[in-house]
Amino acid sequence: MRTGVTYGSVARIWVAVAALLHCSGAWSDPARAPVQTLRIVGGLMAINQYTQNEEPFWRKELLQLSAGKYSAEIVPFDRAGVPGPEMLRLMQYGVVPFGTALISNISGQDPEFAAPDLAGLNPTMDSLRKNLAAFRPYMEKNLRERHGVELLAVYTYPAQVIFCKKPIKSLVALAGQKIRVSSATQSDFVSGLGATPVLMALSQVTGSLKRGDTDCAITGTMTGNTLGLYEQTSYIYKMPINWGLALFGANSSAWQALPSDLRALLSRELPKLEAAIWAESERETADGFSCNRGDPECKGGRRGAMKEVAISPDDEAHRKALFAATVLPRWLQRCNGRCAEVWNQTIGLSSGIPASTGP
Repeated sequence: MRTGVTYGSVARIWVAVAALLHCSGAWSDPARAPVQTLRIVGGLMAINQYTQNEEPFWRKELLQLSAGKYSAEIVPFDRAGVPGPEMLRLMQYGVVPFGTALISNISGQDPEFAAPDLAGLNPTMDSLRKNLAAFRPYMEKNLRERHGVELLAVYTYPAQVIFCKKPIKSLVALAGQKIRVSSATQSDFVSGLGATPVLMALSQVTGSLKRGDTDCAITGTMTGNTLGLYEQTSYIYKMPINWGLALFGANSSAWQALPSDLRALLSRELPKLEAAIWAESERETADGFSCNRGDPECKGGRRGAMKEVAISPDDEAHRKALFAATVLPRWLQRCNGRCAEVWNQTIGLSSGIPASTGP
């Protein structure tokens, strides 16, 4: 099986992660009572999922919840020198015993995990919750049996929406535009609109819009505000294209090696952390729209003066048709032969959108 990770690169990554955690005080003071310290690779740095939820839980709350018995150190994966597309493999090897993998990063090698957040599938967070719940048992079983990873939580980022420089009134008006995307499924959706997808890193978005290399960009509502897209673009389209899921898991051997009381504590508390992150993402989605519009209620960002484009009934019908005719079939082409069957047994039932199983 091709993994893209050499033993040399695994060793270098492990040294880099261990060094970062050591510098941040991960190792217990031998002069004090022994404290078992977990080493966690978290999500994206400077995103509220990490700064407001993940980091406080591992750095402070775990120690309190365990009455000082257990502690943890955490680094965001974009500071740990961990290549995002290889995170699942590194967890499988035990190089990263506890880690966070963005689905958009790992779906190149494991396209089945993209299923619950395919572009155009979930126009609301409620639909995202419903479709993830339908798919989660399969995801848990697949991670455990194929990858040796225990799924401990699934996090979501805020809604990924379209920022544009030129006036747009509907999905149809996006035809011919050059639109920044961050994943294969977003690319499928954009090309299905008759637009040109441009895959690029978040750090390149502002410069690309300034130069005119792109006309629009898909990113989070508040992420776009933080980037200053309210100064580079004038229109923000209300429809979520997708959201952005992240898997938090543990190498199965590392998980089983934990003391039973610690496993019980994490099994009890991590669902609460997951719920808090989902609530934060829902709040941040709304606040991002508010800030980009320039509403007085804006709390977490800077006030812009963007025009928000509402979703019409025609747009909603177009989204559904585009998903069924383009996004779902292209995902199935990238996926293995069982994906249509798995879809029909899980999300196909919850969404009411079946996948063709014919030749």
